[in-house]
Amino acid sequence: MAFHRTRALAVSVAALTVGGMALAGAPVSAAGLPRGHDVSSHQKNVDWPKARAGGAEFVYVKATESTDYRNPHFGEQYDGARGAGIIRGAYHFALPDKSSGRAQAAYFVRNGGAWSADGWTLPPALDVEYNPYDRKHKCYGLSPAGMVDWIRSFSAEVKRLTGRRPVIYTTAHWWNTCTGGSGAFASNHALWVARYHSADAGALPAGWSNWTIWQYDNSGGLPGDQNLFNGSASRLKKFARGS
Repeated sequence: MAFHRTRALAVSVAALTVGGMALAGAPVSAAGLPRGHDVSSHQKNVDWPKARAGGAEFVYVKATESTDYRNPHFGEQYDGARGAGIIRGAYHFALPDKSSGRAQAAYFVRNGGAWSADGWTLPPALDVEYNPYDRKHKCYGLSPAGMVDWIRSFSAEVKRLTGRRPVIYTTAHWWNTCTGGSGAFASNHALWVARYHSADAGALPAGWSNWTIWQYDNSGGLPGDQNLFNGSASRLKKFARGS
């Protein structure tokens, strides 16, 4: 994802053909998997029909960060994606040193992180990664146990407010460092893993045996970061619906 209020956060470089177009930089293993991307305020006004024509089947849009920031382009990005026929969802960039998981979850849901079983809305997503604002406190000053409690609090509030557990976006390195390799979430939280320039998604964060979404690059044929969904197009639709 892109840091600093935008979001930064992976597939051997090869050519993938989708709709007759060669897409450079996509992993060999991408063939047949639904392609998607994620955007933030950094992408501003996205040409959504162009993204759909370029192969986008899903997108995550940054909604919020902490409890004091909302992506000023969120509405047009979120609604624009839907209007172009792209399944979309919202994500929250966590700053666990600023406020509780419950408070940030409530702010997120109020400002774009809601969910409905319409087949066009992905479950809310939580973006947890190294602190981009304070490198001396890369785990936000929390112990592994404290970080697990923070994520658990965020998840519980999102579930209470929306009916869905959040997707967790992270890297194996961050997860194993900042949560101490917790396996507390894998059984009921979908994994959105980030790993760039690799032939596959690599070793996953502790607890997970499969990824649901793989962010494999931070640039490519679609606006923002490049993603794959681990399943068929029909399975993607079912995932959005909650089945």
